[in-house]
Amino acid sequence: MDAQAQAALLFLLGATVLHTGLTDLHLRYVKAGLRPLLLLSGAVLIATAAATVRYEWRRPPRSGEAHREPRIAWLLTLPLLALILIAPPALGSYSATHTGTALQKPLGFPELPARGPLRLSVGEYAARAVHDDGRHLRDRPISVTGFVATNGTDAPYLVRMSLNCCAADGLPVKIALTGAVPPVLRPDTWLEITGTYTPRRTKDPVNDGPVPYIEVVRARPVPAPSNPYDEWNG
Repeated sequence: MDAQAQAALLFLLGATVLHTGLTDLHLRYVKAGLRPLLLLSGAVLIATAAATVRYEWRRPPRSGEAHREPRIAWLLTLPLLALILIAPPALGSYSATHTGTALQKPLGFPELPARGPLRLSVGEYAARAVHDDGRHLRDRPISVTGFVATNGTDAPYLVRMSLNCCAADGLPVKIALTGAVPPVLRPDTWLEITGTYTPRRTKDPVNDGPVPYIEVVRARPVPAPSNPYDEWNG
């Protein structure tokens, strides 16, 4: 690979990373908060490609055989092809049923509206139900959105995956469903659950972690959100 080919690969890789960062596609790879770093990485790659081309143009011509970069530089094509050809799906029910709940005790809880229905993430409902004993959830209508996961034996779960950094470290937070649960639930279907707090809990069969229940009053299918991951972290 000569320097110009290397510069072209760097430019294409940088442009692809920028495109990923400027669209919702980046949410398939990293959490939303890392978007600026992804955009910066793409810009640095493009700037490096431009600097390489400029250096080659200004360098005096060499006699004899053209200078070539090490063949290992062709490995740059691998991340480029991966970004162009492979758009990984969001983590779903298979990962959720084979991984224990990642629910942890948060440092604190933000204030909730004094009246009216509560719209909570799966992570916040689960944390408040388990680690705050549902003190501010009782007798309040609650709306939670997530995807369905079932293991064929226990109550169905409403799940949202949480990320520390990227999709590779995604872990599930689960809520067990009871009450007016639809008789037929397909895994990976996204539902908006309207229900109420119940002190009932169970243990995750994978890691014995606590899984709270929600008493379902109504459930309706909804489209998958553009960001399928739970951003709540207490």
